[in-house]
Amino acid sequence: MNSYILKRLLSMLVTLWLIITLTFFLMHSIPGSPFNEERATSEAVQKNLEAYYHLDEPLPVQYATYLKSLITLDFGPSIKKSSQTVNDMLSRGFPVSFELGMWTLLLAVFSGIVLGIIAALRHNGFIDYLAMTIAVLGISVPNFVLATLLIQQVAVNWDLLPAATWTSWRHMILPTLALATGPMAIIARLTRASMLEVLTQDYIRTAKAKGLTPVKIVFKHALRNALLPVVTVLGTMAASILTGTFVIEKIFAIPGMGKYFIESIGNRDYPVIMGTTVFYSAVLIFMLFLVDFAYGVLDPRIKLSKREGR
Repeated sequence: MNSYILKRLLSMLVTLWLIITLTFFLMHSIPGSPFNEERATSEAVQKNLEAYYHLDEPLPVQYATYLKSLITLDFGPSIKKSSQTVNDMLSRGFPVSFELGMWTLLLAVFSGIVLGIIAALRHNGFIDYLAMTIAVLGISVPNFVLATLLIQQVAVNWDLLPAATWTSWRHMILPTLALATGPMAIIARLTRASMLEVLTQDYIRTAKAKGLTPVKIVFKHALRNALLPVVTVLGTMAASILTGTFVIEKIFAIPGMGKYFIESIGNRDYPVIMGTTVFYSAVLIFMLFLVDFAYGVLDPRIKLSKREGR
């Protein structure tokens, strides 16, 4: 087990390094400078700014300097907001994005699994068709379109909920619904398909023959194996949601990580682009690492096959 963890940690570090390297050189390969006419009124001022941010150094030197700063978890100062560092932006934006992501993830997982179970138990019935119709709509309608509709109807026309900012629980409802619909639909379809397959297995027939109640059969025997496909997509889905969905945060004026990332791209703020990319990649890699352990918890056969493989 210890050797497996060490191998995974090493592969995670190598993957993160490759992402950092690729992002760094692709970003610096774009022609132009992050300093526009408003900041650099003369060539001398622009050169001084480039020297201050080490942009006048050769690209390999900039790359080595950036890797050294990452070792100490220092993402550097923002180019466009010189009074702030990338660490400050992450410390302010990530808690908001994380809170939004947690509520979204809980809603999507709970409602998606429940919807999938109900559809599987009522296979080819009205409830099944209704549940899958909702799932198809959830996948087909982009979250930014749904967000616009929610703002127009719920916030503007009906005046039931606030449309923007992030100051109370009422502000969380609309962006959470807009974000959770798509993941909920994916989880519902995966749960339904997996449950239909599991319910035809021999051990389920044996459980029915023993006289177990449908509730015990579903939640004690069938659901555990049926959740394996859900866990597969949950790693990347959770990382994407927890680190902030940029478009939704922009639409609802939520002060999360998405705000800084979108602004940094338009401003060509290299440190902010790198900082948010590295942070998101680290969270994604860590979530995939947790998914592997979740496999072992849900399916003991995975542990057995590893021991036999040794």
